[in-house]
Amino acid sequence: MNKIDASLIPDRFDKQQFQDDLTTWFQREKRDLPWRKDQDPYKIWVSEIMLQQTRVDTVIPYFNRFIHRFPTPEALAEADEQDVLKEWEGLGYYSRARNLQSAVKEVVARYNGKIPDDPDALGRLKGVGPYTKGAILSIAFDQPEPAVDGNVMRVLSRILYVEEDIAKAATKKLFEQLVRAIISEKDPSSFNQGLMELGALICTPKNPQCMLCPVQEHCAAFRMGIEQSLPVKTKGKKQKVQPYYVILATNDKKEVLIEQRPEDGLLANLWQFPMAQADELDFQDLSEWFLEQYGLAIESFEKLGQDKHVFSHLVWEMEIVKAAITGGSLSHHRAKFANEQDLQVNPFPVSHQKIMEYL
Repeated sequence: MNKIDASLIPDRFDKQQFQDDLTTWFQREKRDLPWRKDQDPYKIWVSEIMLQQTRVDTVIPYFNRFIHRFPTPEALAEADEQDVLKEWEGLGYYSRARNLQSAVKEVVARYNGKIPDDPDALGRLKGVGPYTKGAILSIAFDQPEPAVDGNVMRVLSRILYVEEDIAKAATKKLFEQLVRAIISEKDPSSFNQGLMELGALICTPKNPQCMLCPVQEHCAAFRMGIEQSLPVKTKGKKQKVQPYYVILATNDKKEVLIEQRPEDGLLANLWQFPMAQADELDFQDLSEWFLEQYGLAIESFEKLGQDKHVFSHLVWEMEIVKAAITGGSLSHHRAKFANEQDLQVNPFPVSHQKIMEYL
């Protein structure tokens, strides 16, 4: 257990009453979510990975399908990665799925499929950071471990009046200390989930519903009338804009050319339509570029429209182009022709799922 600095907690803060108020409210008002049906650590793990960067309403159907397809760690460990990515298709941040499967394989091999309840062992698994580790340990195993995400930092910055910048890694460490100091030893599961639920439903980023808050009397920011000013968060770097031509190239069988992305990096191992960087290539040179990349001759270009996809750090601005393949032999080792059924089977990122509408 890490040493806790008690001076971090305000003198007037009634820890025991805060715990009681929060956990009582959570037990009464908690949303009916599929991963809350039991304390299965595997289901909790899957849900927490899916919920990173993704809204609860979006995650629910994905979670249900994923657990139906891979109901146990053994089922996920034995699955083909392409099948796992297909079930994840549309959720984004696909490295989460790959890391989850990799870690589950280790759990099956090393721990006979039992999710470890030891903090060190759990924290060594791929993709299991401090938040995920704390969530699994507290929710599945009732261990008083902090699970600090953006919701929790926002809630506690207001309740305990913390002005440090939550965009900094050191501030997250501070909040982990704070949670360790105030977490309920009796019911750490309800405590941590209560903080998360409070941030999702009541103590929202804008216009928090303070009049409905079950822990209003404990909140320093509410007393001072500055709840809208917290948390303090500096803005991140501006997203880089990258323009592309996306080429829907079809052969005489009405099959379209698709390619698999590299094995690592952004959207690794997902499938896409060929993409050419528009800031490095003039439109009239597209045929030459395509022949060089794929060994195929194309002509009769037609601009179909434009689309945009926003990542956390990057924006793709895409010009969708239709072209007919007139000759040559496919030479790209990660590309293939796909019929309509292939397009349904192979996993595509959201950006290219939208582009399929142009077909």
